[in-house]
Amino acid sequence: MKKLCIHLLLAVSLLFLLRPPKAEALPSYARQTGLPCSGCHYTPPELNPAGRRFKLLGYVDRADETKVVKTDGGKKRAALDLLETLPLSAWLETSFTSTKSPVPGTQNGSVELPQDVSLFLSGAWTSHVGSFLQVTYDTQSDHFSMDNTDIRYANLTKLGGKEFVYGLDLNNNPTVEDLWNSTPAWGYPFVADDWAPTPSAAPIISSLAQDVAGFGGYMMWDNHLYADAALYRSGHVGAAQPTDGSGFSYNIRGLAPYWRVAWQQLTGKTQYEFGTYGMHMRSSPGAITGPEDDYTDYAVDTQIDRTIARTDVLSFRATYIRENSNLPASVILGAASPGNHHLNTFLTNAEYHFGNKYSGAFGWFDTSGTIDALLFPQAAVSGSANGDPRGSGYILNFSYWPWQNLQLAAQYTGYTKFNGGSTNYDAAGRNADGNNTVYLVARFIF
Repeated sequence: MKKLCIHLLLAVSLLFLLRPPKAEALPSYARQTGLPCSGCHYTPPELNPAGRRFKLLGYVDRADETKVVKTDGGKKRAALDLLETLPLSAWLETSFTSTKSPVPGTQNGSVELPQDVSLFLSGAWTSHVGSFLQVTYDTQSDHFSMDNTDIRYANLTKLGGKEFVYGLDLNNNPTVEDLWNSTPAWGYPFVADDWAPTPSAAPIISSLAQDVAGFGGYMMWDNHLYADAALYRSGHVGAAQPTDGSGFSYNIRGLAPYWRVAWQQLTGKTQYEFGTYGMHMRSSPGAITGPEDDYTDYAVDTQIDRTIARTDVLSFRATYIRENSNLPASVILGAASPGNHHLNTFLTNAEYHFGNKYSGAFGWFDTSGTIDALLFPQAAVSGSANGDPRGSGYILNFSYWPWQNLQLAAQYTGYTKFNGGSTNYDAAGRNADGNNTVYLVARFIF
């Protein structure tokens, strides 16, 4: 039973690879800055250079200083500097999802009203501290829970005669603090259903969202060189504290370091970014003592945004993640085979923005790695007949924004390989393309 629980927990956590970012452009930011959503986004959640700078500086830019409660500090008097009203926003998402082949024993073509509802506390807290803080109600679990959280302190000075921005960051999802849309937390696809089958293999850096707490620092020099470093601990939401680790597939032992370095170059019509990021983690599945599994992710990424016409933008993004792991704790539990493992993940997409009202995108994903029948066990729909983590496919998306706070999107996900095969991949008669998914979604943002 313990072995089965570990497998189920691992499968659930690995679904994050193809899940979308759970956030959008927020009206609280628009009300604070006096700018429309298009002031910071090509289309949400894709940041333009102004949006990246707004995030870099801690979400604190304000259009009207008269709407601030402010008191200067003194030797024995604390200062006060906060918005006159709470920076609140909300959204509602409703959707239709259908797979080519029904999941056995279930009804296909499901409508969710809502799929989820989110509440946000997002904006300036003081002149140097701001937040993106999200709480989401999920229909399937029927409760609210913490979602993406990013709280920042930012300041700027001069270094070598050039602008130097530095800050501190507290977050619950590695890469959620990043400025670009090429890393996992904010990467394509930007919308996704919440139940269609997805491949079971994913790197650790994509699998820890909302289950960790991280604190670190970042800097940007001369609007070119960006660096970020953070340390993470497990932060199991909904678990009794202090935790004993039971029931969780990942329990960070000690501290898990995350690193990020990127270079950006801005021209009149083109913005380039090239970078690297990664994470190292030691973890015990289902425990806080005893043997440890070891994971190290190394990644490279790029993003290029090119203005084609006055308001049209062509975007290209890509990331490659190499994971090396050694899993002695999982071996003892019978959940992995002895020896070193690796996983290779490649994600790329291109998107054309017709102004900020329409966008069309095509993405490709490919995963490969060590074959292990214990780590990727056989099971109907979600399992692998041969223990092979290979998966590949494409994602097509068309989005329409009749208003900047309403998105209507149609998305199609197609699989050429799924959990190691194209045909009968689960040894239960299901083919990879049986998981091809049509997804229609409407998002209302307030």
